[in-house]
Amino acid sequence: MIQNGVDQTSVEGASNLPYAVPNLHVGLTSTEVGVPPLWWRAVGSTHTAYATEVFLDQVAASAGADPLAFRLALLEHHPRHAAVLKLAAEKAGWGKPLAKGRFLGLAVHESFHTFVAHVAEVSVSGGEVKVHRVVAAVDCGTVVNPNVVKAQIEGGTGFGLGAILAEELTLGADGMVEQGNYDSYTPLRLSAMPDMEVHIVASDAPPTGVGEPGVPSIGPAVASAVARATGKWITTLPLTRGMQS
Repeated sequence: MIQNGVDQTSVEGASNLPYAVPNLHVGLTSTEVGVPPLWWRAVGSTHTAYATEVFLDQVAASAGADPLAFRLALLEHHPRHAAVLKLAAEKAGWGKPLAKGRFLGLAVHESFHTFVAHVAEVSVSGGEVKVHRVVAAVDCGTVVNPNVVKAQIEGGTGFGLGAILAEELTLGADGMVEQGNYDSYTPLRLSAMPDMEVHIVASDAPPTGVGEPGVPSIGPAVASAVARATGKWITTLPLTRGMQS
């Protein structure tokens, strides 16, 4: 995995950024944490998608630009990214009025040669984040079984939601994990899974993977919606911790 001194799985998803940015430099700082970390579902894209997509939303906000239009203007040479982004935004009703207290956020990412966009509808009350609805669009080339594609994107979305909302392991002074059971470690409950739609882009390209690409873009989509609701950009995860910092 190490090439030219760089762990490629740590920078994938950032080093191949699709946006038309004329000057791009990707740096990597690896931290020794005392616990041997290994890959997570979607590997490097789990963290690079969050960093790049949330940062791009911050840039769009600074420019006073719509996050969707801002991305599309930078994706002229990446039509498959643009297509899933447009489809998810259209199906989610991007730009249309929402119920009071509801906000939308979006993100798009490519992993394992599959393109996925998420739009999340979120509310924030008393520091608590609730995800009400998620719309995803996926381009995984030629689809053999649409039900499997939808199930994998739904599962990946739930996996990513659990991670961004509340899942956390902490180490005590003795180096032992402090969470001992599901009363202190809180993966996504069924009751917290939002209403969800998955839309598949018709394609005759070679088929690609769907087991992992449903994970990366849901986190930044939720974070961007939270930022629109609160004006606060979350850089510490999970959100239960980040909302307090």
